[in-house]
Amino acid sequence: MDPSFKKQEEIQGNYNRVLERIEKAARDAGRTPDEIRLVVVTKTHPVDMVKNVVEAGARDFGENYVEEAIPKIRALAENKTLRWHMIGHLQSRKAQLACEYFQYIHSLDSVKLAERLFRFALPMEKTLPVWLEFNISGEETKFGWNIKLEENWINILIDISKILQLPNLNILGLMTVPPFSDDPEVSRPYFRLLKKFQEFVIRQLNPSNFRELSIGMSSDFEIAIQEGSTCVRIGQAILGPRPG
Repeated sequence: MDPSFKKQEEIQGNYNRVLERIEKAARDAGRTPDEIRLVVVTKTHPVDMVKNVVEAGARDFGENYVEEAIPKIRALAENKTLRWHMIGHLQSRKAQLACEYFQYIHSLDSVKLAERLFRFALPMEKTLPVWLEFNISGEETKFGWNIKLEENWINILIDISKILQLPNLNILGLMTVPPFSDDPEVSRPYFRLLKKFQEFVIRQLNPSNFRELSIGMSSDFEIAIQEGSTCVRIGQAILGPRPG
């Protein structure tokens, strides 16, 4: 059998199984599967692998690094149905490129970055949908506002208020990455705290959107769906282990 066909067949099977698991998790939680967007994480994978996932039916792709993503985005630019999501830490100096090449940003983690994105989105006449990133665990390797202590929440509201005033940014909701564990249940309290903070912000500021949650990866996406995820970011369960 042609190795490329075998790889395509494997990815198609993985993709279909993930969709089935998303559907079951949603229905078990009393939700409809249409509420949940699947973003396939293609970081470190070559463009041929991305093409395999497109063939399988995916349209939303997540990348962690701007420079790595741009060649893939360019290579697939003729396909206007694809949507590219920046899901990794975004440095302020990369804000212009991110505005130019990505349709969504999941990792807006400061007022400074928000102002940079606004500054570049404005002349592009682009409204950029974004999620605000939160560091719930307090891990030094994670980025975002730390909401572990509820006494910090009022101060964080000040930053969110400033970001909500930037008209070319459409704040969809919140994102977090819990500590990695082989046990998906470990993620549940982190997802619940993020949801609790989301409800706090909605009560205090009544933003027009802010209802989405970008939570859940290969190891815990079913738990995330139970806890209200509207966007799961899945790589390994579809593409297998990352190269290198």
